[in-house]
Formats: sequence, C-alpha cells, structure tokens
Amino acid sequence: MSAVTVGELDPASPDAAAIAHYGDPLREQRTLATVAGLVDRSHRGVVAVPGADRLTWLHSITTQQLAALGIWQGTETLVLSPHGHVEHHAMVAEDGETTWLDVDPGAAPGLLDFLNRMRFLMRVEPSDVSDEWALLSVVGPRSVELFGDLAPPDVLDVPGAKFATGSVPHRPTVVYSVQPLDRWGGWARRDRLGVDLLVPRSSVASVAESLDLPLAGIWAYEALRVAARIPRLGYETDHRTLPAEVDWLAPAVHLDKGCYRGQETVARVHNLGRPPRRLVLLHLDGVTTDELPSPGTAVSTVDGRTVGFAGTAVRHYELGTIALAVVKRSVADDAELRVGPSAAAIDHA
Repeated sequence: MSAVTVGELDPASPDAAAIAHYGDPLREQRTLATVAGLVDRSHRGVVAVPGADRLTWLHSITTQQLAALGIWQGTETLVLSPHGHVEHHAMVAEDGETTWLDVDPGAAPGLLDFLNRMRFLMRVEPSDVSDEWALLSVVGPRSVELFGDLAPPDVLDVPGAKFATGSVPHRPTVVYSVQPLDRWGGWARRDRLGVDLLVPRSSVASVAESLDLPLAGIWAYEALRVAARIPRLGYETDHRTLPAEVDWLAPAVHLDKGCYRGQETVARVHNLGRPPRRLVLLHLDGVTTDELPSPGTAVSTVDGRTVGFAGTAVRHYELGTIALAVVKRSVADDAELRVGPSAAAIDHA
C-alpha cells in the first residue's frame, strides 16, 4: 500500500502534511520500538538564530539555562506568558555559529514574531528557515548503533521545593548530544526517542536512501511518544498550562537562573509543590467505539463531572488504546473516568 498522508484522513490536523502510515501502522510502531525506522517529520518548523549574542539572549527570554549550552549540544526550552503559561516549546541544537530551534508544525511564525519583538539591540538575526531545512527522525534501539558518537540524554534531577540557591548545576537541565552531518550538511541530535536529523530539504531523498531504514509514519512516532509520556504543545497543553503540570520542568526549565518572563509563577508553583493539574497516561476500553477521541475531549468522572481533557490518543501495538491527558491533581489514581463514550483508567506505572 502506498503512503497515506494525515491530510487525507484529517485535513484540519496540524500534521496534515505528514505521512500518517505506509500501510501497516502497528507494524511500523513495532519496528520503531524494537529495531529502527525513519520518520519524516519535515512538517515541523525550524527557526535559525545566528549572531554573537544568541545564547545569552535566548537564555534571558526562555526557561532554559542556555548561556552554558556548548557547541554540538542540544536541549529543550519554553517561552512563557507573563503569568507563566506555556506559549512555545522548542527543541534546541547549537553548532557554534547558529542556535537551531525546531518547533511544532505551524509554530515557527509565532515564535519568530516573539523573538523579533525581543531583539532590542542584541546581535542576533532570527529567521524562519522551515522551507530550506527538514527534520527527520531515526527512532529505535538501532539508532544508537547508527550514530554511535551520540551520548544518551544527560538529565538533571528536579530539585525539591525551596532548594538552596546555587545547588542546581550551571548548565541546561537536559543535554542532548549533537554531531555534524558532514555528508549532507546539518546535524544529528540524540533525544528521548532516538536521533533527529536536520538536513537540507534537497537532501531528504538522499538521506533516506543512504540510511536504508524501514519507513514509518507519524502515527507510529506519535504512539511511541504517548507511551513515553512526552507532552506535545497544543495537544497536551491549553492556554493555561504551567510547565510543572505536563512534566516539562526536567527537560526544559532551569529553576535557578536569571529572571525571564513567567519565572515568578514557575517558582511559586514549584515551591508550593502542588501544580493544579498533572499529566497522566490513560488506558481506554476501546470497546464502546472504535473512534479515537480528538485532542481537547473532556475527561470526566462517572457522574459527569469534568476533571480534565484528553490530549493525543493512539492505538499502541502492545498497550492497546491509550491517551495522554491532563487532569486535576485531586483525581485519584484509581478513579473511574470517561473520555467521550469510553471508560478510562489511569496507568499507575
């Protein structure tokens, strides 16, 4: 069977330009989980930030400790509203001349607008280069063999509430190893699911041919992301999401750095130790309906009280029908829940 795009099945999806699957989504998932496969994620946005002040400038306006980001290192960062709500999430890579920010589909223009408004007299030249550069992902255990020089992600523990100033190391909270792709240009960056490749769009076919890996669609990638409980902007977030609610503190927020927009809220919520909501993995019964709930579908108790919303729902090759959801912190782990017509239970693992 030929490739099927997301747009053929859901024209309104942010992933409409991506390949949903190549005929067998569950087999593609298994390939990514047990061996390795190549996922074309070139519908993501890419913002390039060259300039002498790029790292100290980005450090001052986002949540991550970017001033200490080294050459051929990557990380994650957030842009928050003045009230501490998540506005942008970016994966980061630094090559010594340019800091690269890759973001969810459609998010690059908004992020670029924010960056341009914050430039003032800084020596930086941010630009949207999504039309020139494409992101591909090699996912699976064998990805480590293919890119053996890339070290595993190095993640700091989140400090406890009211930690001592200076006790958090002066470095990004997660460091992803990055290496240049001399053959095509661009770079490879190891992350939590595998290795991301940023290559010129003109080289995508050549890269795929050279790697000679099975192709997998975005559905397979999303299934593994959901199982790994990795949130995605616009799916597991809404207009009032705080970083601590969706487990973005560890990979994207340095809790002991200089002032940035929204920092007061981040500090207050962390010191209190109880963000209003939390990210959970739900198991859906998959019997009442064969339709997956769309992002934003209400999560409710059996008596009809709304306690949160579902994010990404997928059919996983081992776990069955699962979904990420953001629910009130007061919801018990053993609560009987519903997502649309489906019964749902929180995964305790």
